[in-house]
Amino acid sequence: MQKVLIANRGEIACRVIESCRRLGLKTVAVYSDADAVSRHVELSDEAFRVGPSQAKDSYLVIDNVLEAARKSGADAVHPGYGFLAESTRFARAVMEAGIHWIGPHPDSIEDMGDKERARELAIAAGVPVLPGSPRFSGPLDESLNEAAEATGFPLLVKASAGGGGIGMQLVEDPARLLEVAKATHSMAEKAFGDGSIFLERYVRNARHVEVQVFGFGNGHAVHLYERDCSIQRRYQKIIEESPAPGLPAYMREQMCSVAAQLCQHQNYAGAGTVEFVVDVDTLEFFFLEMNTRIQVEHPVTEMCTGTDLVAMQIDFAREQLAPMAQEAVRHQGHAIECRIYAENPDKMFMPSPGKLERFRMPQPSDDVRVDCGVREGDEITFFYDPMIAKLICHGATRDAAIARMLHALDEVEIEGVKNNVAFLRRCLGHSAFAAGDVSTGFVDAHKQDLLD
Repeated sequence: MQKVLIANRGEIACRVIESCRRLGLKTVAVYSDADAVSRHVELSDEAFRVGPSQAKDSYLVIDNVLEAARKSGADAVHPGYGFLAESTRFARAVMEAGIHWIGPHPDSIEDMGDKERARELAIAAGVPVLPGSPRFSGPLDESLNEAAEATGFPLLVKASAGGGGIGMQLVEDPARLLEVAKATHSMAEKAFGDGSIFLERYVRNARHVEVQVFGFGNGHAVHLYERDCSIQRRYQKIIEESPAPGLPAYMREQMCSVAAQLCQHQNYAGAGTVEFVVDVDTLEFFFLEMNTRIQVEHPVTEMCTGTDLVAMQIDFAREQLAPMAQEAVRHQGHAIECRIYAENPDKMFMPSPGKLERFRMPQPSDDVRVDCGVREGDEITFFYDPMIAKLICHGATRDAAIARMLHALDEVEIEGVKNNVAFLRRCLGHSAFAAGDVSTGFVDAHKQDLLD
């Protein structure tokens, strides 16, 4: 492996370029018209246009990305997260072209991308799952009501091919079940090309906890401990931390163990994340889904374990990563990540595109990390996710990490776009957050305190 094409943009493309440089590998960027002068293009050794500004016409066009790989002579592809990262068809196309695929086997992507199939595999591996229904692919008839009664209300209607909160709707009133199911079916058909749905019990007072895993494809896998991702808006994460505050040690150990167990059962190869929902009232946890890629929040794990997960992905793909023992993975201190977005918290967190007239981030150090894909003067466009940067802070204790993050957020300067920096400060400074009293309903429960 000599040259890696990064089939992505923005912050994650810059992040992969960073690890490639440390490993002595050349990099190839791809870009749309909107990203022609972007930071990831500037940092790469070569760059190729893959289409106009809309992602569906550029970054998501497999033939265009593969043509860039052929023209550049890239012998490996890293997909980052989002876009084609969990596309079975893309992974297979890369491998069929004789190019190293820096990711799990396409069969694993396919299995875990189908949320109902993933539930079946989790059950087979001995991982606890929430009560749920079989898949509904065809007409939504009386059998839907029967499945709902067996699952129990409140419940979630979920797209089988969905993920990251996309294609998921809550139903508390049985009278609304059919209406919501039809709407989710229609949305899933348009978004994923697969309109099938299933039902899953909804945990009202829930936390979202996930476990970073790495499998070696031979039945051996390790976990790199857990991250709490409960602070969310619109079902999407904004603050992540490790370790998960307030959970009993035995529960964290069990959760990490069964996550690795699932990977071992599936002969999983590469980096992945097993996500769980935790019932705050009963302290039970249940399998939610598995993401077969690097996560946005992976720096939290890297700060606590001293690892470079992207470099591990690359070294595994080029057969230079020896299987590690679980005992070799150490967790130290506490890390917190804040996602800084160009959005308006006071208007339902709507994106706020525009020019970054001023953009200053804290000076990086051993305990303060900045992952960013933009520069001062760049445009935050409406074509893509409005994340500006990720700020990650580490401390010996959770209190120390929070204090360091609050100080770091005070140093952030952004002008030209609305942003969520003040909102993040309020979240971290809230007494409930300080006490570790977090849940996926945190923002709604404290919105009067958090919103200006």
